[in-house]
Amino acid sequence: MRVIRAEVLGMCFGVRDALRVVERIGDPGGVIVHGELVHNEVVLGDMERRGFAIRREAERSTAELPRGHRVLITAHGISDRERTRLEAAGNELLDTTCPLVIRVHLAARNLHEEGYHVLVLGRKGHVEVRGVVEDLERVDVIEDEADVRDFGLPRLGIVCQTTTPESRAAELRRRIAACNPDSEIRFVDTVCQPTKDHQRALERLLDRVDAVVVVGGRSSNNTRQLLELCHLRGRPARLVTSADELDEGWLAGFASVGLTAGTSTLDRTIDEVHRALVQIGTRMNGPLPADCCPADPGLVRSDALA
Repeated sequence: MRVIRAEVLGMCFGVRDALRVVERIGDPGGVIVHGELVHNEVVLGDMERRGFAIRREAERSTAELPRGHRVLITAHGISDRERTRLEAAGNELLDTTCPLVIRVHLAARNLHEEGYHVLVLGRKGHVEVRGVVEDLERVDVIEDEADVRDFGLPRLGIVCQTTTPESRAAELRRRIAACNPDSEIRFVDTVCQPTKDHQRALERLLDRVDAVVVVGGRSSNNTRQLLELCHLRGRPARLVTSADELDEGWLAGFASVGLTAGTSTLDRTIDEVHRALVQIGTRMNGPLPADCCPADPGLVRSDALA
């Protein structure tokens, strides 16, 4: 079984920057994480073992607002309204919001201030999307074609959740334009470059493999989008959070397997999955050609939370 990595996979700069902030915190027991730093179970497990108090996203709406703590804002960001509430409660904020998420906030706010009704292309209820829409009075979230209608408004402004696939954004834009022929429509492309790079690299990889293993968190939107792209292209694919979840029986049917990973996946996790795939292939077919093996072991990366 041949194992081929995507040219671009794994952590983006926003996640790496957030992890660097976390690494520099010397007394994690005194920090409340306001949500999930990134949508990756391995990262969150590492943080909990270090002593961080993580307030999971499902708990945020029901839990009492932190008061007088150091509160870490996750890479997904929060609304200005939420930020004001936290500061008014006497909290010190440690902000790891990704700059590209901030760009979505600014684009949506500018459109809103210019009189556009804002349409956010993204997942309803996703923490990043909630952070954007909570500051807007005129807004709709467009998750799929069923959400597109004639809004009956003269000006529509469109932004995207950073992890929206380019093809998905283009299709929804076409549907919005078709349903609102008399509206002025302004589109601001806020899909982040790492998402584009991961998707494009996977597109190229799909032409070379029989199946794909996608590594990442199960609640990660960009990881799920990679999995969906495989299915759209007719390639069998499995999502795993670690090497322990690899299914040797499923892999046995393929001569070549691609490997990609979401933008919040640790380097060490990718390397562990790659090594496990190579070992599985060796058991099934004997030693692999040199170009199928992982990079020089001396170059294997470490990560901030190891």
